[in-house]
Amino acid sequence: MDSEYRLEEDSLGEVKVPQEVYYGAQTERSKNNFPIGNEKIPEEVIKAYGQVKLAAARANHQLGKLSQGKLELIEKVAEEIIAGRLDDHFPLVVWQTGSGTQTNMNVNEVISNRASEIAGNKPGSHDPLHPNDDVNMSQSSNDTFPTAMSVSASLAIEKKLKPALNNFYEALKEKSEEFSDQVKTGRTHLMDATPVSLGQEFSGYASQIKHGIGHLEDSLDHLKELAIGGTAVGTGLNAPAGFDEIVVSNLNELTGVEFKPAPNKFEAIAAHDGLVNCSGTLKTIATSLIKIANDIRWLASGPRCGLAEIEIPANEPGSSIMPGKVNPTQAEALLQVSYQVLGNDNVINLAGSSGNFELNVAKPVMIYNLLQSINLLADAIKSFEKRCLKGIKPLPEKLAEYLNRSLMLVTALTPLIGYEKSAEIANKSHRESKTLKEVAVGEGYLTEEEFEQNVDPGGMI
Repeated sequence: MDSEYRLEEDSLGEVKVPQEVYYGAQTERSKNNFPIGNEKIPEEVIKAYGQVKLAAARANHQLGKLSQGKLELIEKVAEEIIAGRLDDHFPLVVWQTGSGTQTNMNVNEVISNRASEIAGNKPGSHDPLHPNDDVNMSQSSNDTFPTAMSVSASLAIEKKLKPALNNFYEALKEKSEEFSDQVKTGRTHLMDATPVSLGQEFSGYASQIKHGIGHLEDSLDHLKELAIGGTAVGTGLNAPAGFDEIVVSNLNELTGVEFKPAPNKFEAIAAHDGLVNCSGTLKTIATSLIKIANDIRWLASGPRCGLAEIEIPANEPGSSIMPGKVNPTQAEALLQVSYQVLGNDNVINLAGSSGNFELNVAKPVMIYNLLQSINLLADAIKSFEKRCLKGIKPLPEKLAEYLNRSLMLVTALTPLIGYEKSAEIANKSHRESKTLKEVAVGEGYLTEEEFEQNVDPGGMI
């Protein structure tokens, strides 16, 4: 036998495994059988798996099924996994069996082999921990993988995305207050409309994000229902009574997040509607971000031949050929991230519908895409807030110029002279390049004093 390898066995026979790794036969088979892409199972899933295995081992010990010595070994290795110290031993790609079985076995094998090393035995000996009998006790891939999915996604939302969204909301609210006295022309259909304040525009953005946070909170209720205890098909075969509640209690203590046992394990294993719903919420948030990012880059367009109503920070040169050009790069990055989230949601919808009878068989790609959406949104929102939003400044002279030229100020006259005469004033002003006041007074519809009393942009918002 080559000294660089050791022989390990699984139910199909012997497999050569590199000496330096803690994973075993089934992980090596998966590496060889799925040479597809470079997208690895996310580290958040692996760390969540470490928490699930630790919580399950404690539950098995509490229920009298696992000895103190074996518990302590599982605890030690699981804590190493959670801390990220064994990341190199989880090489599997997303494109594997749809249940995530090989990732579950990857975790089981790493815990078993690392425990063997700690105990002074050779990796692969399954002594003193067997990957199936001890590490996977009272569990199945079919309930542990969706549990790790829910735990990893919930933690990413709670620890990363929600704080980013909350900070973004507060920053938008601050800008709304800061810009409250900046009166400007409104626009509908990309055409001039009645006045608003720049602060009112930004208050709309803040409200979108506030609603998004609320939708995200709502989606967590279903996402935090854990499949653990359902084992293979939802019946709980080979798991002792009360196992699910004890595991979830242990997980809550480990994570600081309030999970709960899924009331129906069949739904939790065969379908992942909670995850699909959560992805839909991320899509809604991404849609809001597209609106906000597009508005801001349009408002900042110019600086001389665009709208140029606001100024955004100049973070880097915008062109390799045009000197002095500055582009809305943070907005463009946020847009691209949002498009990716919309695409990820399409994949998650298809994957979520890919359950037949008692098992969904597209779990790895679902959690890969969901975590990517969560992480991308959190990162892009933080970057946009820091490098663009906080540095936005109004350009009052340009705001006033557009406002004073707007024909839609005539709307304030309709209660006095009616829609038809107001439209006549607007159309003649546009055709003859005159002000509204010149036409209204010239046609005898109003005196100069009456016009000035009624056409007050600040009073129209």
